[in-house]
Amino acid sequence: MTRVLVLGGGPDAEREISLQSARAVAHALQANFQVIKHTIDCVDDFDLHTLEGDVIFPAMHGFWGEGGPLQDALEADGRPYVGSGPHAARWCMDKIATKLTALSLDIPTPPSCLFDPRDRIGPIEPPLVLKPTHDGSSVGLHVCRDLETWNNARLRARDDICAHPQRSYMLERFIPGRELTVGLLGDENHLTALPLVEIAPAGGVYDYDAKYARTDTAYTISPILPSGVAEQITQAALALATHIGVRDLARVDFVLDADNTPWLLEINTMPGFTSTSLLPKAARGIGMSFEDLCARLVELALRRARRTS
Repeated sequence: MTRVLVLGGGPDAEREISLQSARAVAHALQANFQVIKHTIDCVDDFDLHTLEGDVIFPAMHGFWGEGGPLQDALEADGRPYVGSGPHAARWCMDKIATKLTALSLDIPTPPSCLFDPRDRIGPIEPPLVLKPTHDGSSVGLHVCRDLETWNNARLRARDDICAHPQRSYMLERFIPGRELTVGLLGDENHLTALPLVEIAPAGGVYDYDAKYARTDTAYTISPILPSGVAEQITQAALALATHIGVRDLARVDFVLDADNTPWLLEINTMPGFTSTSLLPKAARGIGMSFEDLCARLVELALRRARRTS
């Protein structure tokens, strides 16, 4: 029986979500594979070569686990693994680089720039979004609708950067509208899109609490949209992911404004696998169970390894 090494934890701000994802993935894979679970704590002495397994499922979220460093280690290890390679992982984790790519593909995306904590007024005025450049799960997300909320968010981001100098933040024009996401599955040569999911947080902002702590966020699979919008979002997501070289899975987030223009927000190469996560919800929209989804991803990694060998 194929042995799957499921990794969780890590040093990132999304560690707790990674641990939840890893537990869920490990449980789902037990029906078809021998599962070996490992929690990553200190990355300085982390050695993949000491861990057993024929294929690796890194249920990791955040800069180290999803944005390239772990993928470099996985490549050096040599075993097949689920998810994008280091280059695509780094590209997608950098939200500004992703947005520049989107613009080159004529995909609308809100104007953005790096945040400098020394500036009381940024190049983008409220309403705006202040968020980390290299994190997911809406960690550190601030929607600033006026100068007062901007100043409070600016000070909190400044303090965070002082405590963690490796972090950077970005400003983005706030686009009000409907929040939509599209999940992608498949190998690097043929990604397919899952049904769209609309997210309606009761508090108005889809932040970390709305994703994982609150129970009043509403999710609608295949929402009713104006003619052609779903196709436009799907085509944009596939074009962006294919251009970057994403493989196996991804989730691409958009906001649909009052004029029915979809604006790209970001792309995630290892979206969550928790009870509230969006990719599993979208998979259920085509009758794919959580167990089948996880098994499908392992098979994609194994098939890639067989082609390479």
